[in-house]
Amino acid sequence: MRYLYSILKADYLQRTRSYAFLITLAVTIYVAYSFVPEPTASYTTLNMVGYKPIYNAAWVGYVSAIMTSVMLSLYGYFLINSGIKKDIETEVGLIIATTPITNFAYLLSKMLSNFIVLLIIAGCTFVVSIGMFFLRTTDQPFIFSNFILPYLFFPIPAVFVISGLAVAGEVFFWKHVWIQYLVFFFLFSMIMTNTQNQSNVSLTYVIDPFGLKFVLTSIRETVDTQFHTRVDDISFGFIFSKHKKPFQTFTWDGVHWTSIFLLSRLVWMGLSLGLVYVSSFFFHRFDFRQVAAKKKMFGHLPSIESTDSVPITINRASLPAVVTNYSIIPFIKTELLLLLRKGNRWLWLLIVGLWISMLFVPLEISHSILLPIIWFLQVNRWSDLATKEKTNRLHYFTYSSYKPLQRMLPAQMLAGIILAISFALPVIGRYLITKDVYAVSAILSGAVLIVLLSVCLGIVSGGKKLFEILFFVLTYAIINKVPMLDYLGAVAHDNLPLYTGQLLVISFVLGLTSFLVRSYQTRHL
Repeated sequence: MRYLYSILKADYLQRTRSYAFLITLAVTIYVAYSFVPEPTASYTTLNMVGYKPIYNAAWVGYVSAIMTSVMLSLYGYFLINSGIKKDIETEVGLIIATTPITNFAYLLSKMLSNFIVLLIIAGCTFVVSIGMFFLRTTDQPFIFSNFILPYLFFPIPAVFVISGLAVAGEVFFWKHVWIQYLVFFFLFSMIMTNTQNQSNVSLTYVIDPFGLKFVLTSIRETVDTQFHTRVDDISFGFIFSKHKKPFQTFTWDGVHWTSIFLLSRLVWMGLSLGLVYVSSFFFHRFDFRQVAAKKKMFGHLPSIESTDSVPITINRASLPAVVTNYSIIPFIKTELLLLLRKGNRWLWLLIVGLWISMLFVPLEISHSILLPIIWFLQVNRWSDLATKEKTNRLHYFTYSSYKPLQRMLPAQMLAGIILAISFALPVIGRYLITKDVYAVSAILSGAVLIVLLSVCLGIVSGGKKLFEILFFVLTYAIINKVPMLDYLGAVAHDNLPLYTGQLLVISFVLGLTSFLVRSYQTRHL
């Protein structure tokens, strides 16, 4: 147990002291404030056309818990899915491999560390939800059980499952991060699709680790009973509407807990532990052959020890003439090569397949689904676009080079933008044929925005984790038609040119921030 506790403590401290965790925590607290919007707000988090709830303790507590369960699971995975990778990169894993700790104990410590990190964030949203009750409600009794019970049975089992999935993903797909992301995206989408199922069979509650289906069904049944109707259309998430429609108010006092649902929470947590246990049989345990393969990749350095070495005089006349070239073009070519050569080659088959598909499928699907997916597959390339030199400890050299702010940083930005535009060429070409210039400008501004976002977050946070989290949220939002988070112009807007201009303003702020922070870093190396 002392080995388990030591690894758990060290991993927890390392995660909570990172900028990515602190920024994620701050963003989560802000988002938790929006879980319960004002009655006059232009958006809702749980919407039924023609009906609105009375803000009582049950509504505030359960809706906050459900939103925390889904949202924290959505981006929490990307916050915690690099625990084993970090031990590989720092070679701490080689030390751990020599200790008596078993594979299962090590993986369990990583899982518990992931769980504690997400649990802290969930605890913050719990405190915010109580504050929102007193801020949003009037003349309603405060019932503490309507806050503690939903947080106990919704977010806690959900983040426990996500913690186990993160560990198993690193074990089985440790070489291919993009496969981890695709598998998680597929599983998350399947679970969210199940919540839209109108069936009330108990099995649909069991296969939902977030508890969302259980709550939505209870709310639908309450409205049906109070107004003697049948509500089929119930939406969950940040739903924006500019047009106010007449509505009727209803009172919802929470769910009626069933033994099947409570048992399903224990089943999900048990399956997560079982998944980690099975993963322990496939865990590489930092095999030294991986290190040997890595050394073989880079080659062996020649030995400098020689007893009979003779110094060789350098003849300057025989050396080629020094030719200086301060152009930015070679840097752009180099950055493009680094981007193209990074990642698994088999991934290019999927990328090329999606690229060709965008030429033939309906234009709306190409713009709103295929293009965000093909851009998201580049997350591993863009995430360390401006931080790879620091990760590889080359920043001492690059920061002291000739005009790094005027040459290297713009080259990295331009290389990323060129790659993004190249992947969007089928959609851009089809819009040009239809003479839809506004849609083309929206895609180009989206390419600039997403690349500058990766550069800015990488420079400010010093890592790539924060961008991976936000990029996944943005991609999921576009596919689900969320106008507020549409950086591609894929969702219908009343004034697309104005919206595109707003994206360009955000891009300008991100670019300016990147240059200012990088200027400070180069002067305080």
